[in-house]
Amino acid sequence: MQWWCAAQGIPWSWSWRPYPGVWLFIALLLIAYRRFTRGAAPSRPELARFAGGALALWIALDWPVGALGSGYLASVHMVQFLLIALVAPPLLISGLPAGALERAAGRPAARFAAPLARPLIALLLFHTIVIATHWPSVVDGLMGSQAGSLLLDMAWLVGGLAFWWPVVSPVPERPRFPLGVRICYLIASTVLMTLPYIFLTFAELPFYATYELAPPVGALSAGEDQRLAGLIMRIGGGAILWTAAGFLFWLWYRSDAEAAR
Repeated sequence: MQWWCAAQGIPWSWSWRPYPGVWLFIALLLIAYRRFTRGAAPSRPELARFAGGALALWIALDWPVGALGSGYLASVHMVQFLLIALVAPPLLISGLPAGALERAAGRPAARFAAPLARPLIALLLFHTIVIATHWPSVVDGLMGSQAGSLLLDMAWLVGGLAFWWPVVSPVPERPRFPLGVRICYLIASTVLMTLPYIFLTFAELPFYATYELAPPVGALSAGEDQRLAGLIMRIGGGAILWTAAGFLFWLWYRSDAEAAR
């Protein structure tokens, strides 16, 4: 029994497999949330958002998505990336009460992590992680072990939290990062994600030995699976970022309308 999803090189089976490391991670995340919000009770919408973020992580990491993405299909691996780095982080952050964030702002860990959440640094950090974790030698070197697969998943999560923090979190307040600039920040990110999309979608040969040599699942060839992964990154990632930008535009328009009244 594996404790974390990783490439195994055995024929795929739809028989359920337990991954207790994933369950432990989700349980610790929920326990940490309960401790963090003690004394600053979250509202029902905040609870729902945090639960949604935890659910997105659970789906991405556990069977069958986690197992398929770790050692069988690059396209499912890309779905994991979207869930871990682009879907779960904004939900987790927006589920934290402002009172708990303000109380934690002065702690040493918060002061140490604060520079990573500055918009420019967060943007560069996130896209450096995106390119590095989709580099063939990195993927093939990490996905074969449980520790390596865990490292890759956590890199996506940390990068996603840093990327979304200046967009979503109310603490610390950023007067120089208004809604209009946040929209540009998200749009710039869609442009920066073009590079990995191009090399995945238009490559003549498969990049990843992990997925090229994996036991087949379905009718897709390794090249078709890789091209599908690139399209999922482009279309799925773009849809998430443009939806977030559209929501911010609506907030911007509403705030201007209220100010005018």
